[in-house]
Amino acid sequence: MPLPLLPSAHADTFARDRLPPPAQWPELIYELPELQLPDRLNCVAALLDAHVAAGRGDRLALQGEGVRWTYAELQSQVDRIARELVDGMGLVSGQRVLLRGANSPMLAACWLAVVKVGGIAVGTMPLLRAKELRQIIDKAQVSHALCDARLADELQRARADGDAPSLREVALFHTDAPDGLEARAARREPGLAALLTAADDVCLMAFTSGTTGVPKATMHFHRDVMAACACWPAHVLRATPDDVFIGSPPLAFTFGLGGLLLFPFAIGASAALVEKATPDTLPDAIARFGATVCFTAPTSYRAMALAAQADPARREKLRTLRKCVSAGEALPAATRTLWREATGIEIIDGIGSTELLHIFISADEAHARGGATGVVVPGYRAAILDEEGHELPPGQVGRLAIKGPTGCKYLDDPRQTQYVQHGGWNLTGDAYLVDADGQFVYQARTDDMIISGGYNIAGPEVESALLAHPAVAECGVVGWPDEERGQVVKAFVVLKPGHAGDDTLVRTLQDHVKQTIAPYKYPRVVEFRTALPRTETGKLQRFRLRQGE
Repeated sequence: MPLPLLPSAHADTFARDRLPPPAQWPELIYELPELQLPDRLNCVAALLDAHVAAGRGDRLALQGEGVRWTYAELQSQVDRIARELVDGMGLVSGQRVLLRGANSPMLAACWLAVVKVGGIAVGTMPLLRAKELRQIIDKAQVSHALCDARLADELQRARADGDAPSLREVALFHTDAPDGLEARAARREPGLAALLTAADDVCLMAFTSGTTGVPKATMHFHRDVMAACACWPAHVLRATPDDVFIGSPPLAFTFGLGGLLLFPFAIGASAALVEKATPDTLPDAIARFGATVCFTAPTSYRAMALAAQADPARREKLRTLRKCVSAGEALPAATRTLWREATGIEIIDGIGSTELLHIFISADEAHARGGATGVVVPGYRAAILDEEGHELPPGQVGRLAIKGPTGCKYLDDPRQTQYVQHGGWNLTGDAYLVDADGQFVYQARTDDMIISGGYNIAGPEVESALLAHPAVAECGVVGWPDEERGQVVKAFVVLKPGHAGDDTLVRTLQDHVKQTIAPYKYPRVVEFRTALPRTETGKLQRFRLRQGE
């Protein structure tokens, strides 16, 4: 059962009114001394304003293309954007603000501004299409949006279709236009006290598609943000204020939000935010910004390691790194070894979830072991449960269950009861075992979510996109093992009469999916079938597809 909610500072109570019923909450535990947080708390006051107030305003905070902001300069920019949100765009505390853009200092400033004045930040992936944006806008009843001008088209389509009536105010940034956010913010005065929100006021909504393709919004409090900063970063990562953080995950992912904004700011360090952080471009950015802590997916580490082994110049670009973090998908032992041989650095692996905000099982460099994820992060508890909710002994495979200072709180969603079960445990959807050394060892996903290259992809959503093509009669989509990406999206397609299942049609279907939903969700493998395995009631048997039957 959750603790009684504190009096909210939000004028718009949409989020609080749609928290799960108390009986469906996970058990929240605050065992560490650093988790004893005050009742009134705004995380931006702690992560940004406190550094300036303590005389650290001249320390570097954010870098990007053509941008280098100290904490004091960033605070000024955040305050101006915040004033424009409230005074110019009419934002009321508790309202939801959609953020759309690739990683950049300006996007980070927008996130901080929204939360500072009591808004709720709703991050979105840059690759999302109008259909997906409409789902998020409708689910969260988004009222305002701050969007990179270069990504405005899909957002404009989402509004033009008439399916997003809640979205009233949109401001574009990364533009020189007189009505752009930069120009509007420049006309505002800096110096703004953070709204003194309740520790359990919602400050961010992070969307995850789950296994159905229907978006779920996970809600996190100001207290959750600070709790996440107090656990894994302090006890496992152990970075310093002189570190420079860099990486590839978007700020719309909680992996990216934590690793590239929250965690460096929690200790007064800095981050370099780059828009395109592919395995080809990330080493150049690491060298250019002198980055020391890197966050990216196993596939990226593998590609960078292979390039470094083949080219000494590529290896040299990585020499400033001292800590490397992997999450988002299982880290293959071979990738860990390859990276260590190429750089001399042992990867810090970990598993987290959008529902719990960040990493809850991990191992530091000294205790890392190939094939294992690690041990429970201080502040959390973990167990392996059977189907009845009984704890299993070491060596037996079961469902990974987590408790801690953060937990799953879906926005008005019946699937809350699927994630939180059996004595307040959060069920992550992962199958694990605990080995003889007490390390948690990943086995597989327990649902139909496909994790490919660090992205979560719902098979049914890809199926819907394929079925919209006139050549497709029926289809089934599953995750298929892949040495480099962990899994890839594989589509089994039954064609309508008159269509030939050849390479040309494969490319046509792939392009169709890329144009319908986010391009990274497209099926990298397509196999044509004359029929798909189904139950007597017509339900697709995806497990048989995964088995190759």
